[in-house]
Amino acid sequence: MDQKQQQQRNMNMNVKKKMKLGSKRSRLAFGILLGLFIVMNFWMLSRIQDSKSSKSVSLPQELRKMSKGKKPHKTAYARLLYKAAHALAAQNENKEPKDLWLEPYHAVASSWQPCAHQRVWRPSEGNNGYILVTANGGINQQRVAVCNIVAVARLLNATLVIPTFMFSSVWRDTSQFGDIYQEDYFIDYLKPDIRIIKELPKELRSLDLEAIGSVVTDVDVAKEAKPSFYLKHILPLLMKNGVIHFVGFGNRLASDPIPYHLQRLRCRCNFHALQFTPKIQATAALLIQRMRQNATHSGLLDENLVGPFAKSKGKVKKDFRYLALHLRFEIDMVAHSLCDFGGGEEEKKELQAYREIHFPGLVQLNNITKIPLPERLKAEGLCPLMPEETVLMLAGLGFKRNTRIFLAGSHIYGGKSRLNALTTLFPNMVTKENLLSSSEIEPFLNFSSQLAALDFITSTASDIFAMTDSGSQLSSLVSGYRVYYGGGKMPTIRPNKRRLADIFLRNDTIEWIVFETRIRKAVRQNKRVFSRPVGRSVYRYPRCSECMCNTQEANLPIRPR
Repeated sequence: MDQKQQQQRNMNMNVKKKMKLGSKRSRLAFGILLGLFIVMNFWMLSRIQDSKSSKSVSLPQELRKMSKGKKPHKTAYARLLYKAAHALAAQNENKEPKDLWLEPYHAVASSWQPCAHQRVWRPSEGNNGYILVTANGGINQQRVAVCNIVAVARLLNATLVIPTFMFSSVWRDTSQFGDIYQEDYFIDYLKPDIRIIKELPKELRSLDLEAIGSVVTDVDVAKEAKPSFYLKHILPLLMKNGVIHFVGFGNRLASDPIPYHLQRLRCRCNFHALQFTPKIQATAALLIQRMRQNATHSGLLDENLVGPFAKSKGKVKKDFRYLALHLRFEIDMVAHSLCDFGGGEEEKKELQAYREIHFPGLVQLNNITKIPLPERLKAEGLCPLMPEETVLMLAGLGFKRNTRIFLAGSHIYGGKSRLNALTTLFPNMVTKENLLSSSEIEPFLNFSSQLAALDFITSTASDIFAMTDSGSQLSSLVSGYRVYYGGGKMPTIRPNKRRLADIFLRNDTIEWIVFETRIRKAVRQNKRVFSRPVGRSVYRYPRCSECMCNTQEANLPIRPR
């Protein structure tokens, strides 16, 4: 082999070595890149999993923090709240029940239509004398009193003077009729029914009504007094003195038996004649719009509630819906119930002190009569739902964590800490105080009745309304208004507290899926559509021929009293 061939061979070997080395380096580089890719992929995947995991554990961690509070009530239903938090965190868009925001018995409910505005009688001349009335209580009791006195004025053929409202040491509100309702509209709308004036004639203003026996207190008139009482005892006094002043007038007219058209007049007053002032309507319209995230269309009831301040009619988009919740858990309700709310000895002493001041009759009764123990009262459904129970009910029904919730009312017993479970599981819960600026809410701050009117309107206009105590006047009036104008499209959650108490009793053992099933069944069963039971309020149950017309003439069952 000559020198040239040897050189060529060496060159070929060097090339092969380089190629082999290059191949090894390429494979090594590829291996490194592949390894880096796998590592990065694993890291990214772990980040995503950690993110998902953090969402599912963050709420329970918050609940753990809550359970470490000093007061015993903070640990109420800790196990179920923990499970509810997990369920809410893992909930997908398609997990929300399809009929959650719908009236389950829409076909039957929609057959009832408003017709209290229809009249078949001539106007009353009101020539038997004048009726003055001073209504007591808060705005809801006052509203009922106004509608009742309108019916009494028609019954007695009397002229009604615009009602006045009694100042209460509890409510501490100086608001009068014209501060809450439109006086002229009230007078004009009811003109075909009764005569209404703004003040007594001059010749009667100087009369000492108490001296001539024309002052009638709530002690003089039994609760749920029948029309015959007024005809027998009040009419002669009215004819004799020319004027009667009802002081402390509230629930002083029976629901039944009442003449058909007199009952219709009560409905007409409540659902048609009482329109809130423009000041209240304008601010309530702001609340509704902000709850709907400034949607361009109004809801079904907006026009009835806020009049000219309602936006153009149209279907509210799914994303703009909101739930209104009336949490009836103020100290007066809590103290009067005689129930136990998990606050230990400190709570018992506080509530007993409140009863001695505000409910002395209840304290005396409790001393001489053996009232059932708190456990028995709860089992019978006689205790208001605690905030912890309320949040469990909403979670069990299937509402998503991002549901927008308007909380009506104020001064929850226990303060903000008592709402921790509710605000932790449903962080989009707001109040009128949150939604309005300081300048917007300032004109209402010293007037509890006007603030309550804002709650009434915003709750009534909501896409779904949930109450925690069916005996509450606000909840009753809101749910009745939704029935009257809602056309079967405005669902209301009205829990059966006796059924719920049995479910909550199993807090330590019940599994979440079973809890959900039982809660949904209990609430759905309480949404049945039925005619007004005899003796029950037309303001709460307007499905009766005096207030609403049944277009299908369905034979609906009467719920037992």
